[in-house]
Amino acid sequence: MRNHSVVPEFVLLGLSAGPQTQALLFVLFLVIYLLTVIGNLLLVLVISADSCLHTPMYFFLGQLSFLDLCHSSVTVPKMLENLLSEKKTISVEGCMAQVFFVFATGGTESCLLAVMAYDRYVAISSPLLYGQVMNRQLCAGLVGGSWGLAFLDALINILVALNLDFCEAQNIHHFICELPSLYPLSCSDVSASFTTLLCSSFLHFFGNFLMIFLSYVCILSTILRISSTTGRSKAFSTCSSHLTAVIFFYGSGLLRYLMPNSGSIQELIFSLQYSVITPMLNPLIYSLKNREVKAAMRRTLRKYF
Repeated sequence: MRNHSVVPEFVLLGLSAGPQTQALLFVLFLVIYLLTVIGNLLLVLVISADSCLHTPMYFFLGQLSFLDLCHSSVTVPKMLENLLSEKKTISVEGCMAQVFFVFATGGTESCLLAVMAYDRYVAISSPLLYGQVMNRQLCAGLVGGSWGLAFLDALINILVALNLDFCEAQNIHHFICELPSLYPLSCSDVSASFTTLLCSSFLHFFGNFLMIFLSYVCILSTILRISSTTGRSKAFSTCSSHLTAVIFFYGSGLLRYLMPNSGSIQELIFSLQYSVITPMLNPLIYSLKNREVKAAMRRTLRKYF
């Protein structure tokens, strides 16, 4: 008989510091979380309320904002609680639940960014057929497929990870529960879970990144064939916000999962970047660099306030 999960809880030590530093961190991350919630909710409401934004591109953007809201809400509230608490504990079941939802929401965002890259490719390469190609059924199917694929991937990983035993060590040198942070604590063989995570990361995340890369290769090829400088600038401007979001998400996310799990400050910074900072920045990236979104926000604010 295996002594399964003798440890009833883990201790999240990623942001442990002096009381004054923890108080400052609490205020900082509380402000970031409030900005994330307000920014993403406002973007979702504006896209839903303004008929001028009822297009495939803004449909995907609304989904991205809702997803950022979910992803941030999985990690930040528990982190804020631990910053005010002396124990900084999380139950094994709660930790596994957080692992699942972090993986699921992060995977869905990865798929959605790939879908948005394909959407920009269709818009630039076939502008006259854009409405017919990116019809409502296809858009709904792409979004539903993104959620379904990511949740299936997360479910497979968490079912394999549930077989891990945790017998003595319980300190996680991180501020959230992620599978790479749990492997050093396990007193059982982690090879099955590690292999599953490696395969799913390669097929899921790198597959999406490859789709984004190929889409932008085709977009760049199309833009270079445009004769006028104004036309090139206009075509590129429609992709700049999405490309910025891709760089923020993949740049930090891939570096986090490629780094060896050591609890280093760089590892924490990369995790903070894609799980806390990026959900706050995405609404700003899309609203500040998009005239239609800014105009729709002004119309919505005038209408209601």
